[in-house]
Amino acid sequence: MELSRYLKVYPVSDKPGRVMLLATRRCAVLECSEALWQRAQSGGQELTEPEQATLARLGVLVPDQEVEREEMRATFETINNSSRSLAVTAILTLECNLACPYCFEDPVRGHFTMSSATADLLVERLTERMAGGLDITVDFYGGEALMALALLKGIASRLGDAARTHGVAFAFNIFSNGVLLTPKTVRELLPLGLAAVRLTIDGPPDIHDVQRPFVSGRGSFDAITTNVRAVHRLVPLDIGGNYTRDNYHRFPELLDLLLAEGIEPGALKAVGFAPVMPKSDGSVSGDFGSACCSVNEPWMIESALFLRAETLRRGFPVGKLQAGACMIEFDNDWVVAYDGSLYKCPVFMGQEEMRIGSLAEGIQDYRVSHNLDVWKTDECLECAYLPLCFGGCRFFRRLKTGAIDGVDCRRGYLDAALEQLVRQDLELRPR
Repeated sequence: MELSRYLKVYPVSDKPGRVMLLATRRCAVLECSEALWQRAQSGGQELTEPEQATLARLGVLVPDQEVEREEMRATFETINNSSRSLAVTAILTLECNLACPYCFEDPVRGHFTMSSATADLLVERLTERMAGGLDITVDFYGGEALMALALLKGIASRLGDAARTHGVAFAFNIFSNGVLLTPKTVRELLPLGLAAVRLTIDGPPDIHDVQRPFVSGRGSFDAITTNVRAVHRLVPLDIGGNYTRDNYHRFPELLDLLLAEGIEPGALKAVGFAPVMPKSDGSVSGDFGSACCSVNEPWMIESALFLRAETLRRGFPVGKLQAGACMIEFDNDWVVAYDGSLYKCPVFMGQEEMRIGSLAEGIQDYRVSHNLDVWKTDECLECAYLPLCFGGCRFFRRLKTGAIDGVDCRRGYLDAALEQLVRQDLELRPR
């Protein structure tokens, strides 16, 4: 046996003689004695059989480092060849009832809604995949997806019928600003397969109402939180919010307001805040010039750790540390635009050079345009952080250089934050 190269080791400062091992490929954490760690570094020859078995099960020890390296290189071939599900992000409309100045989709927004013919083709293509034995999950996206409620219900209803016919699973999620997410709407959608809703609240009222006003200019905080209070026990809610370097320290006030409103943390799916990003064309807007262009920026690291800790302290669920990669790596992840064009990520919507086909044409070869092998270098394959990023965000790399000509390396962020993220989970996450 040999030590995995995808392994981080941290001292346990309040326990002399102890270390914490993090096997990043499995995101497994083990605290052990320094003596055991020293024996493990011999490749297991000095370990007892139970010790060796435990370290191998957690991914600390592997039979062969070079075999492990090649397994990592082939990660997505393995996943794609065995996948029995298809995940589709469907942009129903680019209309919205809010006028957020930082809106990511602003460069492509307008009075654009999926036609009935395109919706029919979408259902036809997904039904074909169901007939082939694939489970289907659709994320309805916008604009504001609930502004096309009749269209959404029609698509979901037909896909639910097709799933029952072919003996596969179907469910859908909605990305929504929350304004139209009433109990009546939720109750109508649940029987059609609604699994969860992702909505956005940008901090306490005075911040949110500036960052996320109605088109009229009126603030939307009260309307959204009224709906959250009314539906959070009916359907799993994933609550997010967008902050800048100037206001992130006030976002815990939102959590306190939610608690005061009687919103039960345990009834929510997750809560997680993210920095305002540049718009899809790379531009930023006015006072939102503090948008995040890299997770390695010091303020970004500080804000992410601060907000995650404050969220956990108040009992709200947060995402767990897990392996992650850009969705372009997964064959069975599609983005379907309102006009039937296909993309590999919503950030590329409307960019002709990043279009990978259409519902009518099918999917074209995008290996070169999306540089799928960009992380398959010695530097990445030897990096302990590879299972957590696989080259990072292609959008950020394209912002930086104008092309996906390298990786969006996350080493700075992970060097500074990973140990603290693990300790937050161990110390603050409810057991």
